[in-house]
Amino acid sequence: MTGIFLQAFIYLMAAIIAVPIAKRFGLGSVLGYLIAGVVIGPVIGLVGSETTTIQHFAEFGVVMMLFVVGLELEPKMLWSMRHRLLGLGGLQVVVTAAVVMGVAMALGLGWTYALAIGLIFSLSSTAIVLQTFNEKGLSKTEGGKSAFSVLLFQDIAVIPMLALIPLLALPELVEKAQSTVATAAEHHDELSLVVGLPGWGYAIVVIFAIAGVVVGGHYLSRPLFRFVTSSGLREIFTATALMLVIGIAVLMSLVGLSPALGTFLAGVVLANSEFRHELESNIEPFKGLLLGLFFITVGAGINFGILFEQFGTIIGLTLGVMLIKALVLLILAFVFKVKGSDRWLFALSLAQAGEFGFVLLNYTVQNNVLPTELGQTLSLVVALSMFLTPGLFILYDKVILPRFSAAQNEHEADEIDEQGKVIIAGIGRFGQVVNRLLTSNGMQTVVLDHSVTQIDMMRKIGIKSFFGDATRHDLLHTAGIEDAKVFVVAIDDQERATELVHYIKQNYPHVRVLARAYDRGHHYSLRYAGADYTISETYRSALAMGAQALKELGVHPFRAEQQKEMFVETEIKSKELLYQTWSNNTEEDRFNTSYVELFRQLEQTLGEVMKQERNRPERGWAPPPKNFIEEAEQMQADKNN
Repeated sequence: MTGIFLQAFIYLMAAIIAVPIAKRFGLGSVLGYLIAGVVIGPVIGLVGSETTTIQHFAEFGVVMMLFVVGLELEPKMLWSMRHRLLGLGGLQVVVTAAVVMGVAMALGLGWTYALAIGLIFSLSSTAIVLQTFNEKGLSKTEGGKSAFSVLLFQDIAVIPMLALIPLLALPELVEKAQSTVATAAEHHDELSLVVGLPGWGYAIVVIFAIAGVVVGGHYLSRPLFRFVTSSGLREIFTATALMLVIGIAVLMSLVGLSPALGTFLAGVVLANSEFRHELESNIEPFKGLLLGLFFITVGAGINFGILFEQFGTIIGLTLGVMLIKALVLLILAFVFKVKGSDRWLFALSLAQAGEFGFVLLNYTVQNNVLPTELGQTLSLVVALSMFLTPGLFILYDKVILPRFSAAQNEHEADEIDEQGKVIIAGIGRFGQVVNRLLTSNGMQTVVLDHSVTQIDMMRKIGIKSFFGDATRHDLLHTAGIEDAKVFVVAIDDQERATELVHYIKQNYPHVRVLARAYDRGHHYSLRYAGADYTISETYRSALAMGAQALKELGVHPFRAEQQKEMFVETEIKSKELLYQTWSNNTEEDRFNTSYVELFRQLEQTLGEVMKQERNRPERGWAPPPKNFIEEAEQMQADKNN
C-alpha cells in the first residue's frame, strides 16, 4: 500500500510542477504532462516497470473523454456532419494507410507488415488534439471542426481494424510464440462473450450490445437518474455516472468492440437528456486527471536505451510519418476547401500518431502480425510523434497564424468615398449598436474596421463600412478627420485604442473622442490619453442585471431603481478620486497599496450610502406603498415560520 501511495504522490507532484510551468511559457498542458513523464521516468528513474500497467488504466481517460464529447453532440448535429465525417475522415484513414503501406513496402517490408503499420499510423491522437483545441479555443474554427470529424471517424475505424489484424497473422510468428498465445487465449476466453462464436453469432451479439446501449441510454437512464437524484446525495450521482461509463466500457470489451466507441455512442444518446450537464460536470474531473496521467505515462514509457541505439532510424521514421500525414491532410484540405490558416491547423494538429496506436501495436504483436522488436521500435515512433505535437501547435500559433493575420491586415484599404461628422473605429458588437443609433437618427457616419470578414458581414446586412486600419494617419485624413466632430473608438486592441485616442487629441483637439474601455485600468489609460468620455461595454448591462436581481429578490421596482441610481452617483463621485490616485502613481505601480486602500474605503462608503433612504422620486416610477419594507419583511418571516 505504501508503494502505491508513493507512486501516486510522484505522478501528482510531477504534474503539479511541470504543467503550470509549461502553461506559463505557452507550451500547453499536454507538453507539460509529457515532459513530467520524461523527467520522472527515463531521466531520474522515479518510476519504472509499473508505467505500462498504469498506462492501461489511464487509457480510460480517453474513454471518458469520448463520453463527454458524445454528450455535446446531438444526433441531429452528428447527422448534419455525415459528409465531412465519412468523406474527409474516411479518405484520411484510407489514403494515409495506403501511403504509409507503400513506403513500408518500398523499405523492404512484407505487405502484411506494411498494411498493419499503415493502419496503426493512420490514426491520430484524439486526447492531445481535443485537449489542446479546448485550451486554445480552436474547437469552433473550420480547421477544428474538420479535425474533429476525422478524429471521430478514426475512433470508429478502430473496430474494423481490430477485426482485420488477426487475419494478417504470420505462421512463423505463430509458431515462435505458440505457448504465449495459448495462455493469452485462455485469458481471453475468460473475458469475452464472443470467442468461439460463428460469424453470424458474433454479429447478433454485437447488434444486441449496441442496441442495449442505445435503448438503455434513452429509456432506462432517466428513471435511474431521477431515483438517484431523489436521494439528494451528490456523491451517489457521481458514482452512478462512473458506473454508467465503466459498465458500457466493460460491455463493449466483452463483445470485442472499442470501449471508447461504446461510451461515445452512449454520450450521443444522452445528449438530449436533462441530466446531460450534471453528467458532464461529474465526469470532467476524472477525465482530466486520467488524461493527464495517460500523457505522463507516455513520456515515462519512452525507452531511451532503444532510442539511442536506433536514434537515426527512430527520428527519421517519426519525422517521416508526421510529414506523410501532414501532406495527405493538406491535400484533403484543398479538396474539401478548408481555407487559410484553418488548412494548416487541420494538417498540423493531426500529423501525429495516436493513443489507439499503442492499442493496435500491442494487439498486432499479440496476434503475431508484427515481431516484438519491431513493435517496440514503432511504439517509440508513436510516443515521439505525440511528444512533438505540442510543438506543431506552437508553430501554428507563433508562425503560421500571425502570417495569415498579417496578410489579411495588409489587404488594400478601401477607397473611402464618404465623409461624416462621426467616425467610428471598430464595427464589432459595441460599434454596431452605436452606429445603428446614430444612423437611425439621420447622422452621417464613416465606419472603419481592419477585419475583412467583419466588413463583408456588415455589408451583407446593409451596413456600409470600409476596410482599413483606423490608426493609419492617411486613412483618417481620407475619412475626414479634420471636419469630424465626434470620433468613437470601439476597437478590441487596448494598446492600439489608447494610442489612437492620444494621436487624435494631440493632432485634432477639436474632435470629441468617445472611447469604449475594456476594464477599469483601460478606462484610466484612455482618460489619461485624452478621451473626453469613456465607458465599459459591460457597465450599463451589468447595472440593469443587478437591478433586476434586486427585484427578483423581493425589492420593490421603485426601490431597486433608486439603489441603482445611488450606485451610479456614488461611482461618479469616487471615480475622480480613484483616477487622480492612479495617475499620480508611477507607470510600473499604478494599482499600488494606496490605490487599493482607497478603493476599499470607497466600497465601505458605497455600502453605507445604499442603506440610506432617498426621498427624491424617480421619473416614471410609482413609489412603493407606505410601510412596504416592513410588511415585506413580516411576510417573509411568516413564510419562513
